[in-house]
Amino acid sequence: MSLGRLPEHEQHILDEIELSLRRDRRLNRLLRGRQARRSGPKRFAARVARCDPRGRTVALLTLAAVALMVTGLVTSAPWAIWTFAVVWPVVVFLGFRLLSRWSGDGGPPDGR
Repeated sequence: MSLGRLPEHEQHILDEIELSLRRDRRLNRLLRGRQARRSGPKRFAARVARCDPRGRTVALLTLAAVALMVTGLVTSAPWAIWTFAVVWPVVVFLGFRLLSRWSGDGGPPDGR
């Protein structure tokens, strides 16, 4: 691994230091955490794009959205209306992701 810039014994010491730093799990975890925080919205968008919802999750969120809609219509409670307004787009997005995955495979996968 000698680069020719340092004497051989100094390069050997440097290689040992680099090797010990690569093996340090705590340092690696700390550095990965800083990279994730730096990337912000791009990382979030990538996670959303990889979203792979389960059928049960979409069904439960749909039931919750319907219950919130009925509660908002019957009681005119602002909390129910705003909660429905937050939950409904998530349900629609996950439903479309689930349907597009199922249509590409020809049916729901086993265990999901």
